[in-house]
Amino acid sequence: MSNRRKFLKSSAAGLAALAAGRAAAAAIIPAPRPAVGRPIVISTWDAGLNANLGAWKVLKPGGRALDAVEAGVMVTEDELGCCVGLGGRPDRDGRVTLDACIMDEKFNCGGVAALERIKHPISVARRVMERTPHVLLVGEGAQQFALAQGFKLEPQKLSADAEKDYREWLKTSQYKPVINVENSGSPRKVGPVGGKQNHDTIGMLAQDAQGNLSGSCTTSGMAYKMRGRVGDSPIIGSGLYVDNAVGAAAATGQGEDVIRIAGASLIVELMRQGMSPKAACRAAVERVARSKGEQARDIQVCFIALNNRGEYGAFALQKGFNYAVCAADGKNELFDSEYLLK
Repeated sequence: MSNRRKFLKSSAAGLAALAAGRAAAAAIIPAPRPAVGRPIVISTWDAGLNANLGAWKVLKPGGRALDAVEAGVMVTEDELGCCVGLGGRPDRDGRVTLDACIMDEKFNCGGVAALERIKHPISVARRVMERTPHVLLVGEGAQQFALAQGFKLEPQKLSADAEKDYREWLKTSQYKPVINVENSGSPRKVGPVGGKQNHDTIGMLAQDAQGNLSGSCTTSGMAYKMRGRVGDSPIIGSGLYVDNAVGAAAATGQGEDVIRIAGASLIVELMRQGMSPKAACRAAVERVARSKGEQARDIQVCFIALNNRGEYGAFALQKGFNYAVCAADGKNELFDSEYLLK
């Protein structure tokens, strides 16, 4: 019995010493400090050009990255020619449902999924983050919360283009996603995004002049999806993730396959291990390709990333993905992403 008491006593002392050692190590090795004075915003697809301008209005005078990523994607939510917001394509029952999430530099985050008849789901997601103890609200509950917060209930009516496409789809009721249809027919300049669209997401990452990171993601999801389907866009760690000590990442494309690899958080962890944003995005895409095998040629998955030094990168599974970057000089440019499958 005395030996047992000695063992327990020595074990407790050892654990206490270990905990103290870890605490001391944490104090000695602080988290990396973010870069200061170099605001930047990066976002997905051609739609990101207009969205970046909205974010830059906040970043240029020294505003907070969180405010910038909300304001930026609100621009896209307002564009009826883009499959984000209430102008997007409906589910197979003819109802537009919206998903969004937002995350700041302090791990605060909020999201909404399957939200109907609310114009700016990204702003509702921010209210979830700031005014509830929760991270994600869905469906009717998300709508009730939005109304309680003062958001207006919009008419339940498809845009003219969405109504036309939906009636055409009803003739066959077949779902065949078209790779990169998000930017088909859209001009590479600032302006409305055109062309037929099947699914789309805008993901946005920003770093402000104080060096802090934030991110946002908003979508109407896959056109003609099963009612109740939710992709990666409102899910923290899949469609979006931010760690101010490391970097941030966002996803677009087929959400089911981003969820399977927890894409955004994976990229942040790879950057934590020393990978560049581009290399981390490529590694995530390669993981998707391995998980899908030959079926990888039938889908598109893309990632953007921004580290806490202001370095950015992107990578896609298939050819055709582009992303927009607005840096400290205010120059807003569209870039073609490198891709895996040749």
